[in-house]
Amino acid sequence: MREPRRPVTTTDAGIPAPSDEYSLSVGANGPLLLQDHYLVQKMAQFNRERVPERVVHAKGGGAYGYFEVTEDVTQWTRAAFLSQVGKRTPVFVRFSTVAGELGSADTVRDPRGFAIKLYTEAGNYDLVGNNTPIFFIRDPQKFQDFIHSQKRMPDTNLRSNNAQWDFWSLSPESTHQVLFLMSDRGTPRTWRNMNGYGSHTFMWWNAAGEKFWVKYHFKTESGIECLTDAEAADAVAEDPDYHLRDLFEHVRGGGEAAWRLEMQIMPFEEAADYRFNPFDLTKVWPHSDYPPVTIGRMVLNRNPENYFGEVEQAAFEPANMVPGIGPSPDKMLLGRLFSYPDTHRHRIGTNYQQLPVNQPRVPVHSYNKDGAMRYRHNGDQPVYAPNSYGGPQADPGRYGEPPGMEVAGEIVRSAYRPHREDSDYVQAGNLWRDVLSTTDRDHLVRNIVKHMSNGVDSAVQARALEHWRQVDHELGARIAKGLGNGHAGRGENPRAETGDSRIPARLPRA
Repeated sequence: MREPRRPVTTTDAGIPAPSDEYSLSVGANGPLLLQDHYLVQKMAQFNRERVPERVVHAKGGGAYGYFEVTEDVTQWTRAAFLSQVGKRTPVFVRFSTVAGELGSADTVRDPRGFAIKLYTEAGNYDLVGNNTPIFFIRDPQKFQDFIHSQKRMPDTNLRSNNAQWDFWSLSPESTHQVLFLMSDRGTPRTWRNMNGYGSHTFMWWNAAGEKFWVKYHFKTESGIECLTDAEAADAVAEDPDYHLRDLFEHVRGGGEAAWRLEMQIMPFEEAADYRFNPFDLTKVWPHSDYPPVTIGRMVLNRNPENYFGEVEQAAFEPANMVPGIGPSPDKMLLGRLFSYPDTHRHRIGTNYQQLPVNQPRVPVHSYNKDGAMRYRHNGDQPVYAPNSYGGPQADPGRYGEPPGMEVAGEIVRSAYRPHREDSDYVQAGNLWRDVLSTTDRDHLVRNIVKHMSNGVDSAVQARALEHWRQVDHELGARIAKGLGNGHAGRGENPRAETGDSRIPARLPRA
């Protein structure tokens, strides 16, 4: 049987290539010639085939699918993609670890990114969240410093547990998230076995202009499953790409990954005198106050065809909100509205939204022009507004800003002012006492002791212990006992006195 005729190799300009294997030289063994433009192109392109990795969320993977509305939500929002039951919107979702580099292992203890791009008829809507409903800080002024404490140190190029605990122990607002991270939820079994959260508070408004505060909860239909610290360490050794491989092979085999979307909805006026700041990213809204309402379902069922083009160059930005959805006074959210598109312009280029994975599925009528790699343009249309020659024109009546909020106060740089019934320890204590099982609590203590025993200065340990005692006396006492009297910071085996110390020999298969 004759082999099918193969296409001819070409240069990137489409010109047939002279050879796949041999450079142009003077004689068989002579020097190479600069006129070998194909060799020069291949070398130059190879030298530039990587873009800077993400400062955070560098390692990840993703898949395509759809979001389907399952309940009528028009009483709360005028967003077009949520306008009727049964409506489906294409999505691309990227999962990631936060602190590790591109080559880092998937199963290290770290929050997981959960970024969703919905290609709606009103433009792209990006919901950029994590697998936790909270975060370490509430003010973007501290974000860069927080990330620096989690990354490699400038002198050793090693990550430092001491730097992490130093920052956390000097930032009591991080206690709730650190407790979550140090539980087994900090090492999900797979991306399919974890929830995703918008984390921030957002505004919805309906066709009548009525406003609501909302939180997004994507609850996995595969069930929450986590790895113990020992199982996660086994996965690092056996398969550093464990999560990436699981999702890709699951979808390639015809499987789906699915989440139901539950919303917490707060009437706009109730935020003013709620018993704590509802826009504080370090807090959750108790479900007893605002029970989650299921409104939709997200399904992933198609793999990317090119990792670099579709996953590495995917750009998500919280500023991409469609009519009917807007920001809240959450300071972290407001900081991210600038930070994300700014980093994309640096990392990928000013015209990153023209890349296929980032392109909206609707026509773009913009007055932006030029810049590196731009290929979509306005032709002979005017590139300024206002103009007299038929250029696009905004319609504030239909697509203006969200309904207004009354804001008053002095311009200040101020520490967080707690509301009544509020502290940085109340919700962390509730998580410890009321949510975690006995086994979960044993694992949490063991994980904290192990992490704090690895190179953390005794003074930093002592300061961190004060926070754990304020979360719960029993929790603080167990951690102190696990660290040992007079032995803090020396790296001893912390398994004694901290609960279940069994280490499975093999990683359970997903």
